[in-house]
Amino acid sequence: MTHHERLLIIDFGSQVTQLIARRLRELNVYCEIHPFNKVDDAFLRAFDPKAVIFSGGPASVFSEGAPMPPASVFDMGVPILGICYGQQVMMHCLGGKVERGHGTAEFGRAYVTPAGDGLPLLDGWFADGREQVWMSHGDHVSAIAPGFQVYGTSPNAPFAITADPARRFFAVQFHPEVHHTPKGAKLYENFVRLAGFHGDWTMGAYREEAIRKIREQVGDQKVICGLSGGVDSSVAAVLIHEAIGDQLTCVFVDHGLLRLGEAEQVVTMFRDHYNMPLIHADESDLFLNALEGVSDPEVKRKTIGRLFIEVFEKHAKSVGGATFLAQGTLYPDVIESVSFSGGPSVTIKSHHNVGGLPEKMGMKLVEPLRELFKDEVRALGRELGLPQSFIGRHPFPGPGLAIRCPGEITRDKLEILRRADAVYIDQIRKHGLYDEIWQAFAALLPMRTVGVMGDGRTYDYALALRAVTSVDGMTADYYPFTHDFLGETATRIINEVQGVNRVFYDCTSKPPGTIELE
Repeated sequence: MTHHERLLIIDFGSQVTQLIARRLRELNVYCEIHPFNKVDDAFLRAFDPKAVIFSGGPASVFSEGAPMPPASVFDMGVPILGICYGQQVMMHCLGGKVERGHGTAEFGRAYVTPAGDGLPLLDGWFADGREQVWMSHGDHVSAIAPGFQVYGTSPNAPFAITADPARRFFAVQFHPEVHHTPKGAKLYENFVRLAGFHGDWTMGAYREEAIRKIREQVGDQKVICGLSGGVDSSVAAVLIHEAIGDQLTCVFVDHGLLRLGEAEQVVTMFRDHYNMPLIHADESDLFLNALEGVSDPEVKRKTIGRLFIEVFEKHAKSVGGATFLAQGTLYPDVIESVSFSGGPSVTIKSHHNVGGLPEKMGMKLVEPLRELFKDEVRALGRELGLPQSFIGRHPFPGPGLAIRCPGEITRDKLEILRRADAVYIDQIRKHGLYDEIWQAFAALLPMRTVGVMGDGRTYDYALALRAVTSVDGMTADYYPFTHDFLGETATRIINEVQGVNRVFYDCTSKPPGTIELE
Protein backbone atom coordinates (compact mmCIF):
# COMPACT_ATOMS: atom_id res chain seq x y z
CA MET A 1 0.00 0.00 0.00
CA THR A 2 1.29 3.45 -0.93
CA HIS A 3 1.65 6.00 1.86
CA HIS A 4 2.27 9.54 0.64
CA GLU A 5 4.21 12.03 2.68
CA ARG A 6 1.42 14.19 4.03
CA LEU A 7 1.14 17.83 4.96
CA LEU A 8 -1.73 19.03 7.13
CA ILE A 9 -3.33 22.43 6.57
CA ILE A 10 -5.34 23.49 9.62
CA ASP A 11 -8.05 25.81 8.36
CA PHE A 12 -8.95 28.83 10.48
CA GLY A 13 -11.44 30.17 7.94
CA SER A 14 -9.43 32.05 5.31
CA GLN A 15 -11.15 32.55 1.98
CA VAL A 16 -7.94 31.52 0.21
CA THR A 17 -7.03 28.35 2.14
CA GLN A 18 -7.64 26.29 -1.01
CA LEU A 19 -4.88 28.26 -2.72
CA ILE A 20 -2.39 27.02 -0.13
CA ALA A 21 -3.27 23.45 -1.08
CA ARG A 22 -2.97 24.25 -4.76
CA ARG A 23 0.51 25.72 -4.32
CA LEU A 24 1.64 22.61 -2.45
CA ARG A 25 0.09 20.21 -4.95
CA GLU A 26 1.97 22.07 -7.69
CA LEU A 27 5.13 21.05 -5.81
CA ASN A 28 4.00 17.39 -5.89
CA VAL A 29 3.29 17.46 -2.16
CA TYR A 30 0.15 15.73 -0.92
CA CYS A 31 -1.81 17.84 1.55
CA GLU A 32 -5.26 17.94 3.09
CA ILE A 33 -7.29 20.82 4.52
CA HIS A 34 -9.09 20.15 7.79
CA PRO A 35 -11.06 22.65 9.92
CA PHE A 36 -9.43 23.51 13.23
CA ASN A 37 -12.31 22.11 15.28
CA LYS A 38 -11.83 18.65 13.75
CA VAL A 39 -8.11 18.51 14.54
CA ASP A 40 -7.47 17.08 18.00
CA ASP A 41 -4.70 14.94 19.50
CA ALA A 42 -6.16 11.70 18.15
CA PHE A 43 -6.51 13.20 14.66
CA LEU A 44 -2.90 14.37 14.66
CA ARG A 45 -1.65 10.92 15.66
CA ALA A 46 -3.71 9.24 12.95
CA PHE A 47 -2.86 11.74 10.21
CA ASP A 48 0.84 11.75 11.12
CA PRO A 49 1.79 14.87 9.11
CA LYS A 50 5.34 15.54 7.99
CA ALA A 51 4.63 19.29 8.33
CA VAL A 52 1.74 21.57 9.33
CA ILE A 53 0.47 24.89 7.98
CA PHE A 54 -1.89 27.20 9.89
CA SER A 55 -4.12 29.12 7.46
CA GLY A 56 -5.31 32.68 7.83
CA GLY A 57 -8.77 33.51 9.08
CA PRO A 58 -11.19 36.32 9.94
CA ALA A 59 -11.19 35.82 13.71
CA SER A 60 -9.25 37.59 16.43
CA VAL A 61 -7.29 35.64 19.02
CA PHE A 62 -9.07 37.84 21.60
CA SER A 63 -12.57 36.72 20.57
CA GLU A 64 -14.52 34.36 22.78
CA GLY A 65 -14.14 30.87 21.34
CA ALA A 66 -11.36 32.02 18.98
CA PRO A 67 -10.12 29.21 16.70
CA MET A 68 -7.09 27.49 18.23
CA PRO A 69 -4.95 24.50 17.27
CA PRO A 70 -4.40 21.65 19.73
CA ALA A 71 -1.42 22.39 21.99
CA SER A 72 0.12 19.03 21.07
CA VAL A 73 0.80 20.19 17.51
CA PHE A 74 3.77 22.20 18.79
CA ASP A 75 5.27 19.09 20.41
CA MET A 76 5.22 16.88 17.31
CA GLY A 77 8.69 17.88 16.17
CA VAL A 78 7.53 18.76 12.66
CA PRO A 79 7.92 22.10 10.83
CA ILE A 80 5.01 24.53 11.20
CA LEU A 81 4.24 27.55 9.04
CA GLY A 82 1.72 30.10 10.30
CA ILE A 83 0.06 32.48 7.83
CA CYS A 84 -1.66 35.75 8.87
CA TYR A 85 -4.08 34.64 11.64
CA GLY A 86 -1.91 31.51 11.71
CA GLN A 87 1.04 33.68 12.72
CA GLN A 88 -0.96 35.44 15.39
CA VAL A 89 -2.29 32.21 16.87
CA MET A 90 1.27 30.78 16.96
CA MET A 91 2.55 33.80 18.87
CA HIS A 92 -0.49 33.74 21.16
CA CYS A 93 -0.01 30.04 21.98
CA LEU A 94 3.77 30.13 22.36
CA GLY A 95 4.17 33.14 24.65
CA GLY A 96 4.21 36.13 22.31
CA LYS A 97 1.77 39.02 22.24
CA VAL A 98 -0.93 40.09 19.80
CA GLU A 99 -2.69 43.45 19.83
CA ARG A 100 -5.69 44.91 18.08
CA GLY A 101 -5.28 47.23 15.08
CA HIS A 102 -4.75 50.70 16.58
CA GLY A 103 -3.48 52.11 13.28
CA THR A 104 -1.35 49.12 12.30
CA ALA A 105 -3.97 47.21 10.33
CA GLU A 106 -2.79 46.45 6.82
CA PHE A 107 -4.84 45.43 3.80
CA GLY A 108 -3.65 44.96 0.24
CA ARG A 109 -0.25 45.31 -1.38
CA ALA A 110 2.73 45.92 0.90
CA TYR A 111 6.49 45.59 0.74
CA VAL A 112 8.63 43.56 3.10
CA THR A 113 12.32 44.28 3.66
CA PRO A 114 14.78 41.76 5.15
CA ALA A 115 15.95 41.77 8.76
CA GLY A 116 18.27 39.53 10.75
CA ASP A 117 20.54 36.80 9.43
CA GLY A 118 19.70 34.67 6.40
CA LEU A 119 16.81 32.21 6.75
CA PRO A 120 16.58 29.15 4.44
CA LEU A 121 12.82 29.71 4.20
CA LEU A 122 13.62 32.91 2.32
CA ASP A 123 16.10 31.52 -0.21
CA GLY A 124 15.50 33.40 -3.48
CA TRP A 125 13.87 36.35 -1.72
CA PHE A 126 15.12 39.94 -1.37
CA ALA A 127 17.43 39.90 -4.40
CA ASP A 128 16.28 43.48 -5.07
CA GLY A 129 16.15 44.52 -1.44
CA ARG A 130 12.40 44.10 -0.87
CA GLU A 131 9.51 41.84 -1.87
CA GLN A 132 5.89 42.61 -2.68
CA VAL A 133 3.39 40.72 -0.50
CA TRP A 134 -0.36 40.75 0.12
CA MET A 135 -1.49 41.75 3.61
CA SER A 136 -4.93 41.34 5.16
CA HIS A 137 -4.86 41.80 8.93
CA GLY A 138 -6.47 43.95 11.60
CA ASP A 139 -4.70 42.56 14.68
CA HIS A 140 -0.93 42.40 14.68
CA VAL A 141 1.91 40.74 16.55
CA SER A 142 3.43 43.20 19.02
CA ALA A 143 5.87 40.82 20.74
CA ILE A 144 7.27 37.60 19.35
CA ALA A 145 7.35 34.36 21.32
CA PRO A 146 10.55 33.16 23.05
CA GLY A 147 12.94 31.52 20.58
CA PHE A 148 11.67 33.51 17.59
CA GLN A 149 13.61 36.12 15.65
CA VAL A 150 12.53 38.73 13.10
CA TYR A 151 13.54 38.14 9.47
CA GLY A 152 11.31 40.62 7.61
CA THR A 153 9.39 43.82 8.30
CA SER A 154 6.83 46.00 6.54
CA PRO A 155 5.71 49.54 7.39
CA ASN A 156 2.75 48.30 9.46
CA ALA A 157 4.04 44.87 10.43
CA PRO A 158 7.34 44.99 12.31
CA PHE A 159 7.15 41.20 12.66
CA ALA A 160 6.11 40.41 9.07
CA ILE A 161 8.41 37.36 8.95
CA THR A 162 9.45 35.56 12.12
CA ALA A 163 10.96 32.16 12.81
CA ASP A 164 12.36 29.85 15.44
CA PRO A 165 14.84 27.93 13.23
CA ALA A 166 15.79 25.47 15.98
CA ARG A 167 12.21 24.16 16.19
CA ARG A 168 11.54 24.82 12.49
CA PHE A 169 8.61 27.11 13.35
CA PHE A 170 7.97 29.85 10.78
CA ALA A 171 5.34 32.59 10.74
CA VAL A 172 4.44 35.31 8.22
CA GLN A 173 1.83 38.04 8.48
CA PHE A 174 1.09 38.07 4.73
CA HIS A 175 -0.46 35.54 2.32
CA PRO A 176 2.20 33.77 0.19
CA GLU A 177 -0.44 31.72 -1.62
CA VAL A 178 -2.08 34.57 -3.54
CA HIS A 179 -1.04 35.91 -6.93
CA HIS A 180 -0.25 39.31 -5.39
CA THR A 181 2.72 37.82 -3.50
CA PRO A 182 4.85 37.12 -6.60
CA LYS A 183 7.48 34.99 -4.85
CA GLY A 184 5.04 33.24 -2.53
CA ALA A 185 5.39 29.95 -4.41
CA LYS A 186 9.15 30.04 -3.76
CA LEU A 187 8.50 30.43 -0.03
CA TYR A 188 6.29 27.31 -0.05
CA GLU A 189 8.91 25.46 -2.08
CA ASN A 190 11.53 26.33 0.54
CA PHE A 191 9.22 25.24 3.37
CA VAL A 192 8.51 21.78 1.97
CA ARG A 193 12.21 21.33 1.18
CA LEU A 194 13.09 22.21 4.79
CA ALA A 195 10.44 19.72 5.93
CA GLY A 196 12.11 16.98 3.89
CA PHE A 197 9.36 16.29 1.35
CA HIS A 198 10.48 14.33 -1.72
CA GLY A 199 7.52 15.32 -3.94
CA ASP A 200 5.93 11.89 -4.38
CA TRP A 201 2.49 13.21 -5.40
CA THR A 202 2.34 12.53 -9.16
CA MET A 203 -0.52 11.61 -11.45
CA GLY A 204 1.19 8.39 -12.47
CA ALA A 205 1.36 7.31 -8.84
CA TYR A 206 -2.17 8.54 -8.19
CA ARG A 207 -3.53 6.55 -11.13
CA GLU A 208 -2.03 3.29 -9.86
CA GLU A 209 -3.15 3.92 -6.30
CA ALA A 210 -6.68 4.94 -7.35
CA ILE A 211 -7.11 1.80 -9.46
CA ARG A 212 -6.02 -0.36 -6.52
CA LYS A 213 -8.44 1.43 -4.16
CA ILE A 214 -11.35 1.07 -6.62
CA ARG A 215 -10.74 -2.65 -6.96
CA GLU A 216 -10.51 -3.07 -3.18
CA GLN A 217 -13.70 -1.09 -2.60
CA VAL A 218 -15.83 -2.58 -5.37
CA GLY A 219 -14.67 -6.18 -5.47
CA ASP A 220 -16.85 -8.07 -7.96
CA GLN A 221 -19.87 -5.74 -7.60
CA LYS A 222 -21.45 -3.57 -10.30
CA VAL A 223 -20.98 0.21 -10.50
CA ILE A 224 -23.17 2.82 -12.18
CA CYS A 225 -21.67 6.15 -13.25
CA GLY A 226 -23.61 9.26 -14.18
CA LEU A 227 -21.77 10.42 -17.29
CA SER A 228 -22.28 13.98 -18.52
CA GLY A 229 -19.38 14.19 -20.97
CA GLY A 230 -17.70 16.88 -18.89
CA VAL A 231 -14.12 16.61 -17.72
CA ASP A 232 -14.84 15.30 -14.21
CA SER A 233 -17.29 12.53 -15.04
CA SER A 234 -15.31 11.52 -18.15
CA VAL A 235 -12.05 11.10 -16.23
CA ALA A 236 -13.83 9.27 -13.40
CA ALA A 237 -15.50 6.89 -15.87
CA VAL A 238 -12.29 6.06 -17.75
CA LEU A 239 -10.37 5.53 -14.49
CA ILE A 240 -13.04 3.23 -13.03
CA HIS A 241 -13.38 1.33 -16.31
CA GLU A 242 -9.63 0.76 -16.33
CA ALA A 243 -9.94 -0.66 -12.82
CA ILE A 244 -12.99 -2.94 -13.16
CA GLY A 245 -13.88 -3.13 -16.87
CA ASP A 246 -17.47 -4.17 -17.68
CA GLN A 247 -18.52 -4.11 -14.05
CA LEU A 248 -19.08 -0.41 -14.81
CA THR A 249 -22.14 0.85 -16.68
CA CYS A 250 -22.41 4.54 -17.55
CA VAL A 251 -25.76 6.29 -17.75
CA PHE A 252 -25.76 9.36 -19.99
CA VAL A 253 -28.90 11.42 -19.44
CA ASP A 254 -29.68 13.50 -22.53
CA HIS A 255 -32.06 16.21 -21.33
CA GLY A 256 -32.28 17.95 -24.68
CA LEU A 257 -30.34 20.96 -23.37
CA LEU A 258 -26.91 20.01 -24.70
CA ARG A 259 -24.79 21.82 -27.25
CA LEU A 260 -24.77 21.02 -30.95
CA GLY A 261 -23.65 17.42 -31.58
CA GLU A 262 -22.70 16.89 -27.94
CA ALA A 263 -24.76 13.76 -27.32
CA GLU A 264 -23.32 12.06 -30.40
CA GLN A 265 -19.76 12.97 -29.32
CA VAL A 266 -20.24 11.46 -25.86
CA VAL A 267 -21.77 8.24 -27.16
CA THR A 268 -19.10 7.81 -29.84
CA MET A 269 -16.31 8.51 -27.39
CA PHE A 270 -17.32 6.16 -24.61
CA ARG A 271 -19.36 3.43 -26.27
CA ASP A 272 -17.38 3.11 -29.48
CA HIS A 273 -13.84 4.26 -28.59
CA TYR A 274 -13.59 2.97 -25.02
CA ASN A 275 -16.10 0.14 -25.54
CA MET A 276 -17.84 0.91 -22.24
CA PRO A 277 -21.32 -0.33 -21.41
CA LEU A 278 -23.31 2.88 -21.88
CA ILE A 279 -27.01 3.66 -21.59
CA HIS A 280 -27.93 6.69 -23.69
CA ALA A 281 -31.08 7.90 -21.95
CA ASP A 282 -32.62 10.26 -24.51
CA GLU A 283 -35.29 11.93 -22.39
CA SER A 284 -35.32 15.30 -24.12
CA ASP A 285 -39.09 15.29 -24.66
CA LEU A 286 -39.71 14.66 -20.95
CA PHE A 287 -37.47 17.57 -19.88
CA LEU A 288 -38.60 20.06 -22.52
CA ASN A 289 -42.29 19.36 -21.90
CA ALA A 290 -41.78 19.92 -18.17
CA LEU A 291 -39.98 23.22 -18.86
CA GLU A 292 -42.65 24.56 -21.18
CA GLY A 293 -43.77 27.98 -19.99
CA VAL A 294 -41.15 28.16 -17.21
CA SER A 295 -39.02 31.31 -17.15
CA ASP A 296 -37.71 31.55 -13.57
CA PRO A 297 -34.05 30.33 -13.63
CA GLU A 298 -34.17 28.62 -10.23
CA VAL A 299 -37.41 26.82 -11.10
CA LYS A 300 -35.68 25.63 -14.26
CA ARG A 301 -32.73 24.31 -12.26
CA LYS A 302 -34.90 22.50 -9.72
CA THR A 303 -37.15 21.01 -12.39
CA ILE A 304 -34.14 19.71 -14.29
CA GLY A 305 -32.54 18.39 -11.10
CA ARG A 306 -35.70 16.55 -10.02
CA LEU A 307 -36.25 14.97 -13.42
CA PHE A 308 -32.58 14.07 -13.72
CA ILE A 309 -32.76 12.05 -10.51
CA GLU A 310 -35.98 10.33 -11.60
CA VAL A 311 -34.58 9.45 -15.03
CA PHE A 312 -31.22 8.35 -13.69
CA GLU A 313 -32.89 6.14 -11.09
CA LYS A 314 -35.12 4.51 -13.71
CA HIS A 315 -32.26 3.65 -16.03
CA ALA A 316 -29.89 2.69 -13.23
CA LYS A 317 -32.39 0.13 -11.96
CA SER A 318 -32.47 -1.42 -15.42
CA VAL A 319 -28.83 -2.45 -14.94
CA GLY A 320 -29.81 -4.70 -12.05
CA GLY A 321 -27.71 -5.58 -9.03
CA ALA A 322 -25.54 -2.45 -8.94
CA THR A 323 -24.39 -1.61 -5.43
CA PHE A 324 -22.12 1.39 -6.15
CA LEU A 325 -22.74 4.83 -7.67
CA ALA A 326 -19.73 6.64 -9.15
CA GLN A 327 -19.49 10.43 -9.11
CA GLY A 328 -16.86 12.91 -10.28
CA THR A 329 -16.71 14.74 -6.93
CA LEU A 330 -13.59 16.94 -6.66
CA TYR A 331 -11.67 18.16 -3.63
CA PRO A 332 -13.15 21.70 -3.79
CA ASP A 333 -16.62 20.08 -3.58
CA VAL A 334 -15.51 18.22 -0.47
CA ILE A 335 -14.07 21.36 1.14
CA GLU A 336 -17.17 23.43 0.31
CA SER A 337 -19.34 20.88 2.09
CA VAL A 338 -17.45 21.31 5.39
CA SER A 339 -17.96 24.42 7.51
CA PHE A 340 -14.74 25.31 9.31
CA SER A 341 -16.76 26.73 12.21
CA GLY A 342 -18.86 23.61 12.55
CA GLY A 343 -22.03 25.30 11.38
CA PRO A 344 -24.33 24.17 8.57
CA SER A 345 -22.74 24.18 5.15
CA VAL A 346 -24.14 26.31 2.35
CA THR A 347 -25.52 24.79 -0.84
CA ILE A 348 -23.28 26.23 -3.55
CA LYS A 349 -24.79 24.45 -6.53
CA SER A 350 -28.46 23.53 -6.47
CA HIS A 351 -27.85 21.02 -9.28
CA HIS A 352 -24.53 19.50 -8.09
CA ASN A 353 -24.12 15.76 -8.75
CA VAL A 354 -27.06 13.42 -8.17
CA GLY A 355 -27.92 14.44 -4.64
CA GLY A 356 -30.02 12.02 -2.61
CA LEU A 357 -29.63 9.06 -4.96
CA PRO A 358 -27.11 7.00 -2.97
CA GLU A 359 -29.37 6.90 0.12
CA LYS A 360 -32.59 6.51 -1.87
CA MET A 361 -31.27 3.60 -3.89
CA GLY A 362 -29.27 2.05 -1.07
CA MET A 363 -26.02 2.50 -2.98
CA LYS A 364 -22.48 3.24 -1.83
CA LEU A 365 -20.41 6.00 -3.43
CA VAL A 366 -17.28 5.58 -5.51
CA GLU A 367 -15.55 8.97 -5.80
CA PRO A 368 -12.03 8.42 -7.17
CA LEU A 369 -11.38 12.14 -7.83
CA ARG A 370 -12.34 13.51 -4.42
CA GLU A 371 -8.70 14.25 -3.54
CA LEU A 372 -8.03 16.24 -6.72
CA PHE A 373 -8.33 19.83 -7.87
CA LYS A 374 -9.60 20.60 -11.38
CA ASP A 375 -6.15 21.05 -12.90
CA GLU A 376 -5.11 17.71 -11.37
CA VAL A 377 -8.14 16.02 -12.91
CA ARG A 378 -7.04 17.30 -16.31
CA ALA A 379 -3.53 15.98 -15.63
CA LEU A 380 -4.98 12.59 -14.70
CA GLY A 381 -7.05 12.64 -17.88
CA ARG A 382 -3.87 13.12 -19.91
CA GLU A 383 -2.25 10.29 -17.94
CA LEU A 384 -5.22 8.08 -18.91
CA GLY A 385 -4.96 9.03 -22.58
CA LEU A 386 -8.19 11.00 -22.91
CA PRO A 387 -8.10 13.28 -25.97
CA GLN A 388 -7.39 16.97 -25.41
CA SER A 389 -10.83 17.80 -26.85
CA PHE A 390 -12.37 16.32 -23.70
CA ILE A 391 -9.67 17.23 -21.17
CA GLY A 392 -9.58 20.90 -22.16
CA ARG A 393 -13.32 21.46 -22.52
CA HIS A 394 -14.76 24.62 -21.05
CA PRO A 395 -17.02 24.07 -18.01
CA PHE A 396 -20.66 23.45 -18.90
CA PRO A 397 -23.46 23.76 -16.32
CA GLY A 398 -25.59 20.76 -15.39
CA PRO A 399 -28.85 22.46 -16.49
CA GLY A 400 -27.19 23.08 -19.86
CA LEU A 401 -28.67 25.59 -22.26
CA ALA A 402 -31.67 26.13 -19.99
CA ILE A 403 -29.78 28.87 -18.14
CA ARG A 404 -28.28 30.27 -21.34
CA CYS A 405 -31.73 30.85 -22.73
CA PRO A 406 -33.29 33.33 -20.27
CA GLY A 407 -37.04 33.39 -20.24
CA GLU A 408 -39.26 30.67 -21.61
CA ILE A 409 -37.57 27.77 -23.38
CA THR A 410 -38.79 26.49 -26.73
CA ARG A 411 -37.30 23.98 -29.12
CA ASP A 412 -36.90 26.69 -31.77
CA LYS A 413 -35.00 28.96 -29.40
CA LEU A 414 -32.73 26.10 -28.31
CA GLU A 415 -31.93 25.28 -31.93
CA ILE A 416 -31.03 28.91 -32.65
CA LEU A 417 -28.84 29.01 -29.56
CA ARG A 418 -27.08 25.73 -30.40
CA ARG A 419 -26.15 26.87 -33.87
CA ALA A 420 -25.03 30.34 -32.74
CA ASP A 421 -22.94 28.89 -29.91
CA ALA A 422 -21.32 26.42 -32.31
CA VAL A 423 -20.30 29.24 -34.68
CA TYR A 424 -18.89 31.25 -31.76
CA ILE A 425 -16.81 28.34 -30.42
CA ASP A 426 -15.66 27.51 -33.95
CA GLN A 427 -14.42 31.09 -34.33
CA ILE A 428 -12.54 30.88 -31.02
CA ARG A 429 -10.87 27.63 -32.08
CA LYS A 430 -10.00 28.94 -35.55
CA HIS A 431 -8.24 31.92 -33.99
CA GLY A 432 -6.34 29.67 -31.56
CA LEU A 433 -7.95 31.23 -28.49
CA TYR A 434 -9.85 28.30 -26.96
CA ASP A 435 -7.19 27.28 -24.43
CA GLU A 436 -6.62 30.89 -23.34
CA ILE A 437 -10.24 31.19 -22.25
CA TRP A 438 -11.72 29.53 -19.16
CA GLN A 439 -15.29 29.54 -20.44
CA ALA A 440 -17.05 30.93 -23.49
CA PHE A 441 -20.68 30.67 -24.48
CA ALA A 442 -23.57 32.36 -26.25
CA ALA A 443 -26.87 33.30 -24.60
CA LEU A 444 -30.11 33.94 -26.44
CA LEU A 445 -31.64 37.03 -24.86
CA PRO A 446 -35.37 37.19 -24.10
CA MET A 447 -35.83 40.10 -26.49
CA ARG A 448 -36.32 40.62 -30.22
CA THR A 449 -35.04 43.58 -32.18
CA VAL A 450 -35.80 45.19 -35.51
CA GLY A 451 -33.08 44.91 -38.10
CA VAL A 452 -32.51 45.21 -41.81
CA MET A 453 -30.94 42.32 -43.73
CA GLY A 454 -30.57 42.89 -47.43
CA ASP A 455 -33.62 44.84 -48.48
CA GLY A 456 -35.90 43.26 -45.89
CA ARG A 457 -36.96 44.13 -42.38
CA THR A 458 -36.32 41.52 -39.70
CA TYR A 459 -37.63 41.04 -36.19
CA ASP A 460 -35.37 38.44 -34.62
CA TYR A 461 -33.51 37.61 -31.42
CA ALA A 462 -30.54 39.39 -29.90
CA LEU A 463 -27.61 37.21 -28.88
CA ALA A 464 -25.07 37.85 -26.11
CA LEU A 465 -21.55 36.43 -26.29
CA ARG A 466 -19.49 35.84 -23.15
CA ALA A 467 -15.88 34.77 -22.66
CA VAL A 468 -13.97 34.89 -19.39
CA THR A 469 -10.51 34.14 -18.11
CA SER A 470 -9.98 32.64 -14.70
CA VAL A 471 -7.22 31.00 -12.69
CA ASP A 472 -9.33 28.90 -10.35
CA GLY A 473 -12.92 29.29 -11.52
CA MET A 474 -13.83 31.34 -8.45
CA THR A 475 -13.57 34.79 -10.02
CA ALA A 476 -13.47 35.82 -13.66
CA ASP A 477 -12.54 38.66 -15.98
CA TYR A 478 -13.77 39.16 -19.53
CA TYR A 479 -11.54 38.08 -22.41
CA PRO A 480 -10.33 41.11 -24.45
CA PHE A 481 -11.28 40.07 -27.99
CA THR A 482 -10.19 42.40 -30.77
CA HIS A 483 -12.83 44.42 -32.62
CA ASP A 484 -11.90 42.50 -35.76
CA PHE A 485 -12.65 39.17 -34.09
CA LEU A 486 -15.98 40.36 -32.71
CA GLY A 487 -17.00 41.87 -36.04
CA GLU A 488 -16.08 38.70 -37.94
CA THR A 489 -17.89 36.51 -35.41
CA ALA A 490 -21.05 38.63 -35.37
CA THR A 491 -21.14 38.61 -39.18
CA ARG A 492 -20.82 34.82 -39.30
CA ILE A 493 -23.58 34.29 -36.72
CA ILE A 494 -26.03 36.62 -38.43
CA ASN A 495 -25.26 35.11 -41.86
CA GLU A 496 -25.32 31.47 -40.76
CA VAL A 497 -27.96 31.36 -38.02
CA GLN A 498 -31.51 32.16 -38.96
CA GLY A 499 -33.33 33.89 -36.12
CA VAL A 500 -30.55 36.22 -34.90
CA ASN A 501 -30.13 39.77 -36.16
CA ARG A 502 -28.10 41.44 -33.43
CA VAL A 503 -25.03 40.35 -31.41
CA PHE A 504 -23.67 41.86 -28.17
CA TYR A 505 -20.44 41.10 -26.28
CA ASP A 506 -20.60 41.06 -22.47
CA CYS A 507 -17.38 42.66 -21.21
CA THR A 508 -18.02 42.72 -17.47
CA SER A 509 -15.93 41.07 -14.77
CA LYS A 510 -17.59 38.76 -12.31
CA PRO A 511 -17.17 38.16 -8.58
CA PRO A 512 -17.13 34.63 -7.13
CA GLY A 513 -19.93 32.30 -8.11
CA THR A 514 -21.32 34.24 -11.06
CA ILE A 515 -19.28 33.05 -14.02
CA GLU A 516 -22.14 31.20 -15.66
CA LEU A 517 -25.13 33.08 -16.93
CA GLU A 518 -27.88 32.69 -14.32
